[in-house]
Amino acid sequence: MPGLVLGVVGTFLLSLIMAYTFLRMRCRGIGPPFGRHARYWAAFIVAGTAALSTVLGVLIGLASSHSGAAFVGVLLPVGLQFSKLPPQRDRDMLPRTMAHLLTLPFSRLYDRMGDDMRDWCDTRIAAAKPNPRYIADAAEYYWNQMVRVKDPRARAKLDRWRESIIHQIGIVRLIDLDTSPARLRAALQAHPSTQNIRKYSDDDLPRLARRLQSDALNELDLFLAYAYRLGYHNMLVYPFRPGAHRPQAPPPRAQPAEPIDR
Repeated sequence: MPGLVLGVVGTFLLSLIMAYTFLRMRCRGIGPPFGRHARYWAAFIVAGTAALSTVLGVLIGLASSHSGAAFVGVLLPVGLQFSKLPPQRDRDMLPRTMAHLLTLPFSRLYDRMGDDMRDWCDTRIAAAKPNPRYIADAAEYYWNQMVRVKDPRARAKLDRWRESIIHQIGIVRLIDLDTSPARLRAALQAHPSTQNIRKYSDDDLPRLARRLQSDALNELDLFLAYAYRLGYHNMLVYPFRPGAHRPQAPPPRAQPAEPIDR
């Protein structure tokens, strides 16, 4: 009996560790499973898998009359690595079968992970939105934090978004500086992201600037979401504090000395 109890406790602890490890491995490329919204479903899956492993190990141990056989239950968490996450969306339209109920927690976990990613991106978009300059600087800042990305396709995609964001914000700055129409047209044709913008009137430059800023924010959102799925979900919010990029006020001029009465 003491050997069986030891096997049960050992199976549960090992299954808990393995379920945690394999769940994180399975969620790689999607996001962290223990975020603010997703952690409850992740904890439910980990604890449930460990409990099932323990029950399976106990049954095997009782059937074989060998306490060490209880540790066979630790093999169950390996299934988390091969489970479908998320399950196929077509299954949501099928009757509630046992297989469907077993995959339901994974579907809920995936949805909550999406909420965590959305909150993460929205926080950084809201910080960069007040000033067009912040948008370009934020794209450059986040790009510099991702030097460990070795996949050429991933780097090319991120770099394409970064260049497009910086280019569009550069045109917004030209509009703010009242640049000449010829220079503005040349700037629009200098990058594929702005070459196909519809013809505009000289009186509608503010609308063009708003559109370019909106497009840059959308691409920054795509950039951040991709970075989050690559595992870069610990980057600080840029800009770091309100007013961090405000130009410093010039030093006060020295007052001329008053003449001395003789």
